[in-house]
Amino acid sequence: MDYLNVFKRIKTMADTGLHYADNEFDKERYAELLEISFQLMASIMDAPVEKLKNTQLPVLDYPTPQVDVRGFILNENDDILLVQEKSDKKWALPGGWADIGLSPSENVIKEVKEESGLEVEVIKLLAVYDKKCHPHPPQPHYVYKIMFLCNVVGGELKVSHDINDVNWFSVDDLPELSEDRNLKSQIRELYRLSKSDGNVVFD
Repeated sequence: MDYLNVFKRIKTMADTGLHYADNEFDKERYAELLEISFQLMASIMDAPVEKLKNTQLPVLDYPTPQVDVRGFILNENDDILLVQEKSDKKWALPGGWADIGLSPSENVIKEVKEESGLEVEVIKLLAVYDKKCHPHPPQPHYVYKIMFLCNVVGGELKVSHDINDVNWFSVDDLPELSEDRNLKSQIRELYRLSKSDGNVVFD
């Protein structure tokens, strides 16, 4: 059983209950359930409860998955653009959390520009991944990852405040990846999808 995912569902139920509860008795019980969910997730992730709580935004509406957008970009040699994150010194496809007010494609264009210095256009959607369906390291967020194929239309490679380096890599010679953000199996699948007219991959 995927206990971490079960504990995330318990947290979501507690958050939903706290949002909609209309009496103090229910609010007290849902608050207790929320605390239990944090303790259970902390035990699975081997992380302090307070650290997990600090990663969570206040729940102001019905809780939903967070959305991460990533750009898959190839050069003329079919090398893949990756950025080295300052946070863990490992490599990832450029991207990040989607901002409210921008469409998914607008978000990925913005993220690629900020992290790599390159201006891109979105060609097509390659995949929508649910992180629980892939062997990412455990984390408290429930995340959907939207992967777009992009073409470079301008700009030049440069680093940003949260990026150490930007470079191109062969699909057969990838550097150490930031597995919280992307997996080798996903990058290889995206490479295959970028070369085909097949359907979008999901989950």
